[in-house]
Amino acid sequence: MTTALLRTADELHARARGGRRTVVMTMGALHEGHATLVRTARELAGPDGEVVVTVFVNPLQFGQGEDLDRYPRTLDADLEIAEQAGADVVFAPSVDEVYPGGEPQVRITAGPMGERLEGSSRPGHFDGMLTVVAKLLHLTRPDVALFGQKDAQQLALIRRMVRDLNFGVRIVAVPTVREEDGLALSSRNRYLSAEERRTALALSRALFAGRDRHAAQEALRARAREVPATHARAEALSALGESRAAADAHAVAKAAPGDAAAVRAAARAVLDEAVRLVPPLRLDYLALVDPTDFTEIEDDFTGEAVLAVAARVGTTRLIDNLPLTFGAAS
Repeated sequence: MTTALLRTADELHARARGGRRTVVMTMGALHEGHATLVRTARELAGPDGEVVVTVFVNPLQFGQGEDLDRYPRTLDADLEIAEQAGADVVFAPSVDEVYPGGEPQVRITAGPMGERLEGSSRPGHFDGMLTVVAKLLHLTRPDVALFGQKDAQQLALIRRMVRDLNFGVRIVAVPTVREEDGLALSSRNRYLSAEERRTALALSRALFAGRDRHAAQEALRARAREVPATHARAEALSALGESRAAADAHAVAKAAPGDAAAVRAAARAVLDEAVRLVPPLRLDYLALVDPTDFTEIEDDFTGEAVLAVAARVGTTRLIDNLPLTFGAAS
């Protein structure tokens, strides 16, 4: 199969459509993370459907002093990766095609969620992102659009926009793809020197530390539910040398269901060490949030949450996150 390279919406709309159309939106510089999105899109489209990969470096979502000019443009390599992953079309419009007449005067506003975390660090970023996603949804007219969980706040905002503004498209999330050392795949990783990359690994290590602390809490809590807190049972456990284990289990069971503070502390300890590395990690934020609005969760929270981190190493800004579930069913 040869992947078609199209530059205009008219060319895309002129294609005959049979089955389901799936779209993967990118800013180019494709890597294995993008390829995973495309392969998933291929599966969802099926043999009779169509996979469209958009390649467009959106100027609206770059703030002053950010890396718009140095953002990598590698269309030939992108086309090859997209083709190998199963794309039917690479849609690579010009800025004039997406924004005829210049930057749009009417834009989509991300609202309160867009002002938190990434939005606080990059004012206006999410307004620009949602505006171009809306434009590309109209230009490509897909049945399904796929986005990576690595950009968790972006994903949450796109889902909110689609729901609030009644877009007729299904949004599918695809898990983060990591390199062998744990670093989340990103087009910005290429900016890291060998020394900077070693420091950057603190992001994923911090998330894994938080995840492991969370898993330990949930395991103790599950054990506590299986061990009745009776005097007779405690005596029996003590006789077996398990009194400390029983005490730990019951202490956890009596604690707040989530104990989000312990998860944050475990992740923070890793990041605090990375601040002293050479080169140092400069932390932007560490947050444990509700993915519906990206507000910090409390210790009595139950349900899905996101542990998210952003930091700079040298001149490169990196983000990462992990989903966690608090309060397993009794």
